[in-house]
Amino acid sequence: MKIAPTKVYVKDLGLIDYKKAWDFQKKMFDELLEAKSNLKTSKNQLLFCEHQHVYTLGKSGKRTNLLISDEKLARIEAKFYKVDRGGDITYHGPGQIVGYLIFDLDDIATSIKDFVFNIEEVIIRTLSTYTITATRLDKATGVWLDAYTPKARKIAAIGMRIHNHVTMHGFALNVNTSLDYFNNIVACGLSNKGVTTLEKEMGTPQNLQEVKKRLLENFSEIFTLNLERE
Repeated sequence: MKIAPTKVYVKDLGLIDYKKAWDFQKKMFDELLEAKSNLKTSKNQLLFCEHQHVYTLGKSGKRTNLLISDEKLARIEAKFYKVDRGGDITYHGPGQIVGYLIFDLDDIATSIKDFVFNIEEVIIRTLSTYTITATRLDKATGVWLDAYTPKARKIAAIGMRIHNHVTMHGFALNVNTSLDYFNNIVACGLSNKGVTTLEKEMGTPQNLQEVKKRLLENFSEIFTLNLERE
């Protein structure tokens, strides 16, 4: 029997302060949890955005993986937050596509493991349309290039918060991102791995809207979604 697509509302927040976006998605996360507990219709949402320079540390991360002082944070006009997602430390900034997924996994009939696997698959397939071969790396969530070689480098990070099968947070895909800011952290807590961007791999800046379009096409196909823009 063919599974009917799940409706997901897509909203692009543009360039937005991290805390403002975090508060916004927490509000939607709480509303989705409440709707689910009261057996009401869920509103699944996918948010795209970019952030001003910010470092975020997940629940399992170590503060020592931020390698600079508060004074230098101020000098480079970056902020720091300890947040309620899984994973370690990462950087968000202009030129990076951040996707926040406020989903009820019961609506899309998937497990937590498969949900993360499929987010990785969306990004891997999107990169393949740019003739870039990306893969997973065992015990290191995200999307990698040359994963099992000394040149291993991460192009997309994933970190989620999941409660009662309702999700928030999501992924960050480095498109035209400045790599200089990654020098201030032990990215994802992995000191022996590099970071890259789509721009660096392609040799020229990329159109963010085109990348988003390709991501949405793959989200729709892989998750069997009916995407509706807000």
